[in-house]
Order: sequence, then C-alpha cells, then structure tokens
Amino acid sequence: MTQKAFDYTQDYACELDKRDELASFRNEFYIKEGMIYLDGNSLGLCSKRAEKSLLEIIDSWKEFGIDGWTEGKYPWYELSEKLGERIAPLIGAASEEVIVTGSTTTNIHQMVATFYEPKGKRTKILADDLTFPTDIYALQSQVKLKGYDPDTHFVQVKSRNGQTLEEDDIIEAMTDEIALILLPSVLYRSGQILDMKRLTEEAHKRGIVIGFDLCHSIGAIEHNLDEWNVDFAIWCNYKYLNAGPGGVAGLYVNKTHFGRVPGLAGWFSSDKSKQFDMEHTLTPAEDAGAYQMGTPHLLSVAPLIGSLEIFEEAGMANLRKKSLHITRYMMDLIEHELKDMGFALGNPTDDAIRGGHIYLEHEEAARICKALKANGVIPDFRAPNGIRLAPVALYSSYEDVWKSVQILKKIMQEEQYKQFENKREVVA
Repeated sequence: MTQKAFDYTQDYACELDKRDELASFRNEFYIKEGMIYLDGNSLGLCSKRAEKSLLEIIDSWKEFGIDGWTEGKYPWYELSEKLGERIAPLIGAASEEVIVTGSTTTNIHQMVATFYEPKGKRTKILADDLTFPTDIYALQSQVKLKGYDPDTHFVQVKSRNGQTLEEDDIIEAMTDEIALILLPSVLYRSGQILDMKRLTEEAHKRGIVIGFDLCHSIGAIEHNLDEWNVDFAIWCNYKYLNAGPGGVAGLYVNKTHFGRVPGLAGWFSSDKSKQFDMEHTLTPAEDAGAYQMGTPHLLSVAPLIGSLEIFEEAGMANLRKKSLHITRYMMDLIEHELKDMGFALGNPTDDAIRGGHIYLEHEEAARICKALKANGVIPDFRAPNGIRLAPVALYSSYEDVWKSVQILKKIMQEEQYKQFENKREVVA
C-alpha cells in the first residue's frame, strides 16, 4: 500500500467508530471488559439474542415435552428448514436449497457420498493443498470407500507460495479424470477469496461436479451460489454467524440436483409427510432436506435463531462494506506501526479477493500470540508461523483495532514474547 487513507491516532479511530452505522450491534454481544476479541473467524462471540433463543428452546422442552416438535414459538420438526430459509439470502440461494444440519465434516461426507460417482476414466477427486484438514481427511476416506487409493485418486493443487492459490492452476488440474471438486471459498489461513463463479463455469465446461466449503466466508462476504450455478456447498455456523461452539452446520444443494437420493440416508432424509409412516423404503424429501440424516441437535441449533435476527437487521452488504474498510484500516496501521519487526502480511490486499481476516506471518508467531492474550487481545495462531486477526464487523470497533496494533508494537519493542515457549497450546 502506497497511498495512505487513514490517520494513525486513537482520536481518529474513535471518530471512525462515531461514524460507524453498525456500531450499535456491538451492544448485542457479550464482550469481556478489557478484552479485544479478534478471533471471530474461528469462534464468534455469544450474543444476547443467541442466548435468548437457546433459553426459549429449553423452555419449550420444559413446557411441552415431546409436543415441542409441533408446538411452541419454534416447533422443532421443521426448524432446520425454517433456518435454512433465513440463511439462504446470505449465500444467494433459494430457500428450499438450504438446510441447517450436521457438522462441516458430516456434511462433506454427505455431499461427496451423494455426488462422487466414479465412472470410466472419471474416478478422481480434486482439492487443494491449503484447505482445512477436515476436508482432506473426509475426501481421502470417501475415495477409499469407493475402493480407490488416495495416493493415486485424490489430487491436490499445489500453492506456488504457500499462502494463496492460482486459479489457473486449479483449472489446469480439471482433467478428464476428475469426477468431483471441493474447494474452499476463502482460504482459512491467508483469507484469499477464490472466484467461485469462474471455477464453477470451468468445472461445468468439463462435466465436473463442484462444491465449496464456505466455513470462512459465510457471514463475512456476499455469495450468489444460484447465479454461479454451484452444485453444492457446506459450512459451519459458529464463526462469523456466531451460532456457538459446535453449533449445527449447514449445506446447500442446487435445485437442479433435487430428486437425487442422498448418499448417506437417515430418517430425517424423509419427506416430512411420510417420515412417521415408519416405512423401510425411504421417500426422500424433494429439497435440501433430503440430505439430513439424524434428529436435529436442537440445543445446538437454537442460538442460530437469535444470531440470524442480527444479520437480517444489519444486512450482509453493510457488513461486508465495514469488513473491507476495517481490515484495510488494520493493514494500514500494521504497515505503519510494525515496520522492521519481522512481520509479513500473508493475506491479499485487494478488496475483491480478501476475506474477513488479516493474516500475519512471523517466526515467533506462537509466542507472540501468547503475549497478545496476556495483554487482553485474543488472536488465532495457525502453525507453523501464522497469526490470524479478525476485526468482525458486528462487534469489533476501530478503537479495538488501533489498540491491538499498539499492544502488538509494545510486545515487539519490549520483547515480551520471549517470556513464552514458541509452541502452540492444545487449542491454537
């Protein structure tokens, strides 16, 4: 960055907060006094509305018992579908294409078991070498389940620099041996946004099914999955969507695939009108509901009800606008304040391909993260040398960003990080 768009004073940060149209949403969240939380891209903070909706589901259990499936403020039987309808606008999908169900990993297994149909020459799965490990483990196991060897039938596109991917390299790897592709929408380390529209078009030109892992993009950037004609997508709801630790995840299936029998069926795959007929022949739902398996985890679904209210009020376009501005502000501050301290900015600087977090690399990253926590700043360490910092649009202030950079500067100047061991904690 050569042109400076920001002042570097605390007063200026406070002035930006006064102008912030989303500032009032900060009051919706539980923020510990003296803490600057910059880890919402890993686990979002608890909101008062999420707490309220969780307690309401517990109350319905207390009041109705088993009748809570069909009675109360949020009847449980179709709650997953109702929440799918509310998430659909966040990803540019039709309401019937989205369902709240499972976890990221179980939903990957479901989608791959459904769409990975090796035939003839097309027997391989394509991914990348920067994606989150659970995606890799699930894809490798699905290759094995089809009787193939992951060493020969699981293809990973290599990064040229260890931080980002070249889309041309991904397209080049779309050979006539590839049956299915799963890629991240946003890379979990560097925050690079992949061009989902372009990659989908190129996959479809070659007759390949393609899906995306939206874990690090949903709630942070805008999507148009229907317009891009993506085949399927999966995601968790506990990062930017603040649904709580272990919150139930979600999946999207393009309506062009409706009628396909789920690869992993269970009784919640059923057409709702037939489910309690208890037949031993499955009649799948005619929409994304078909890709559910077991009974919804109601107490882990409940916080999402309140969280989505906040997103509906804030508006995804407004959230993305602030996210781009506050991350730009943070990058500018880092460049100005942390020169010659050994940091390298690993995330894209271009707004069009930058997700919701900043990614710094430093050889002392693990120790620096521990020092930040000791000073009340909550970052996210990613081995071997990455520091993720996420100023989340709903609850991070510009003053938070200013203070966190000043704290980081002081840590480096005073070498506070040397008090700590340079290895990660059990949960990084």
